[in-house]
Amino acid sequence: MNSFTTKPFAWPAHVFKEYDIRGRAGEELDESFAYWLGRAFADMMQKEGEKKAVAAHDNRLSSPRLHRALKDGLLDGGCDVVDIGLSTTPMFYYSLYYTNIPCGMIVTASHNPGDENGFKIAMGKTTIYGERIQALRQAMERLSQEQPQLAARGREETFDLVPAYASMLKEKIQLGPRKLKVVVDCGNGTPSIIAPQVLKEWGCDVIPLYCESDPTFPNHHPDPVVPENLTDLIETVRKENADLGIAFDGDGDRIGVVDETGTIRWGDQLMVLFWREILKRHPGAAAPVEVKCSQALVEEIERLGGKPFFHRTGHSHVKATLRRRPDIPFAGEMSGHLFFNDEFYGYDDALYAAGRLLRLLSNDERPLSEWFADVPRYVATPETRVACPEEKKTDAIAAVKQRFAGRYPVVDVDGARIQFPEGWGLVRPSNTQPILVLRAEAKTKEALAEIKCELANSLRPFGLRVDW
Repeated sequence: MNSFTTKPFAWPAHVFKEYDIRGRAGEELDESFAYWLGRAFADMMQKEGEKKAVAAHDNRLSSPRLHRALKDGLLDGGCDVVDIGLSTTPMFYYSLYYTNIPCGMIVTASHNPGDENGFKIAMGKTTIYGERIQALRQAMERLSQEQPQLAARGREETFDLVPAYASMLKEKIQLGPRKLKVVVDCGNGTPSIIAPQVLKEWGCDVIPLYCESDPTFPNHHPDPVVPENLTDLIETVRKENADLGIAFDGDGDRIGVVDETGTIRWGDQLMVLFWREILKRHPGAAAPVEVKCSQALVEEIERLGGKPFFHRTGHSHVKATLRRRPDIPFAGEMSGHLFFNDEFYGYDDALYAAGRLLRLLSNDERPLSEWFADVPRYVATPETRVACPEEKKTDAIAAVKQRFAGRYPVVDVDGARIQFPEGWGLVRPSNTQPILVLRAEAKTKEALAEIKCELANSLRPFGLRVDW
């Protein structure tokens, strides 16, 4: 028996997020936490008739020891474990299909700061969220207090998934006749172990940038949503006269793209290109649009004959919708999570998304920048974050809805997206931090200034200041 199994524990509630578990490694998330999480997950699995789980981890410094403790908890809970070791999150997702084991867990904090870590959890081949994550917390506390007698210990086996995963991607993506020069920036994250190899096997001329796995992230943090993290990628694309640059986040489920001019192409812009391809083969398809996305995406989907509807933010929510609605061929988020449900498994795999983009480009001689020439360009704010105590979030959002509902259409699937005459504004609660997230977009700078003022004024009664 491990030393951390001999006494009950109480863990901070705030590490149990909406979509996953995240916290400071060694303080909030230590080996005892990982062990009891494994025990609780084994208990949950067995109540649903499952006895086998996949276990994986990313390349963070704290991940191997949390991974070992997690496996101990699963095994002590009577669960058999298939350990695929160092993996990206999409590799972990693919393992559930390849092994036909529907349950598992990966130790990863994605793009969070290097001193943090976390766990993404899958049941029924899709990630759990919300109440089920809270149920795990309750089970952890109950089991650590009750100290139940150990069941027969499960069996462990190891499996190298890299060859099977690379083979699957090579089979699913065949590029056209145009040979592409691509700069690939892995930010020293876990995609370093697989991304350059796969792009070369697709036939690309690959220029690797920070593609050595290094958990200290010495060059920049592996988060392609932050423009500063793409500075070296932009410079290298221009210097090498590359066709494009591709960046991955720390665990490989989000993509960043830079065109041949060095211009960053955000998630909603990429979605325009993919919907143009997909709606030709799936005419009239329903099209989820994250509430943070540009109105240009909504308008383009409508022009193409698709049926856009607004969807709440969160990879687990999107995957759940796609499993429930197999008629939806594709979805995505501003942050670079892209979910292909037409020729793929419906989960967010940035390397597969890169392949789909490369497939488009390799069958056309136009440079990437020209693909966006006819997409309307509106003026918009970046994502703006406003500190807000958890106890004020619900009331603040309700007040925003009430303030505007009588005058303008309000979409309330995730916070409040207000459709003003010349643009829109969004106020939504973060599911992972004590903040409100604001964004605004308009047809002119003057209209944008008015919308920003409207949103800021709506939050003043709660003592919240917006620094756009």
